[in-house]
Amino acid sequence: MGQTQSEAEDKELDLSEIQNLYKTFIMECPSGSLYLHEFKKIFGVKSGPSPESLYLENVFRSFDENGDNTLDFIEYVAALHLVLRGKLEDKLRWSFKVFDNDGNGRLDREEISRIIRIIYKIKECNVTDEDGNILSLEEVCDRVVERVDENNDGDISLDEFLEGAHCDTWVKEFLSLEVNPSGWVQNMQQIKSG
Repeated sequence: MGQTQSEAEDKELDLSEIQNLYKTFIMECPSGSLYLHEFKKIFGVKSGPSPESLYLENVFRSFDENGDNTLDFIEYVAALHLVLRGKLEDKLRWSFKVFDNDGNGRLDREEISRIIRIIYKIKECNVTDEDGNILSLEEVCDRVVERVDENNDGDISLDEFLEGAHCDTWVKEFLSLEVNPSGWVQNMQQIKSG
């Protein structure tokens, strides 16, 4: 009947899907480039210091492969493919890239703490341990570093990040960012209007 998750992940985009995406992209972005302010507009988020805006800036930066502060059609398709059909490891690599604010290929405690604060504010949720105990921001940060930083150098490499996520369910669930930000943006808008 329907496709399983792994079958959907393995399916590549066909030519007609790419052509339809291109038509939509060009209608929305006649210049051929999607700018950060347009990206935020798609999700109903205004520029500024809000957690939603900061999160979308990191998401946008992670998809902007050539660093020109725009998404071209190829970057747009790659982003959609990851969101809709990406494999877990690809999604984890993407999460690492979003976390790595300075782009140095390593996560320091400040970057981990920053993204944890943003996740807490956006999702308005509490993070718990396996026993259901609510953890503070500092405890979450300590826990991630403790479980993932294999060589105890204070930084988390991509390899440590991937290994930690594969070996520890709690870490994997916490580190796997929501790759469909429209869901939490809609949820935030409902909370604010309700």
